[in-house]
Amino acid sequence: MTASRIPTTAEELRGVGLRVTAARVALLETVRAGDHLGVEAIASGVRDRVGHVSLQAVYEALHALTAAGLVRRIEPAGSPARFEGRIGDNHHHVVCRSCGVVADVDCAVGEAPCLTASNDQGFAIDEAEVVYWGLCPGCSTAKSS
Repeated sequence: MTASRIPTTAEELRGVGLRVTAARVALLETVRAGDHLGVEAIASGVRDRVGHVSLQAVYEALHALTAAGLVRRIEPAGSPARFEGRIGDNHHHVVCRSCGVVADVDCAVGEAPCLTASNDQGFAIDEAEVVYWGLCPGCSTAKSS
């Protein structure tokens, strides 16, 4: 029995048909190391790893990586898009109404799609998106002070 090997970032990119570039590798690593990062924070992380990269290149790479299923784009109401590396498990998010911090919340109930629609309108539902809103611990403490 051979031990399973975790594919490298470059192998993952090739595996979904994307050309491997230093910027794409850095972008994927930045998203995975971050916590629901916005485009500007991702661009900064990529620049720290590989030097100059245009914001347009970051947007294009994020679009390609999202379409390929290597990153997930979330857009909480009233916030710019954010990106995360946790994919494929249909988890949800909690968003602070005050500071905007986003955290992961595991599936609401059971297996994906986590929730059963009262009327699926004939759709074959395979994912549910739930966003919980409230105050994070830091903002709750500040508000009660």
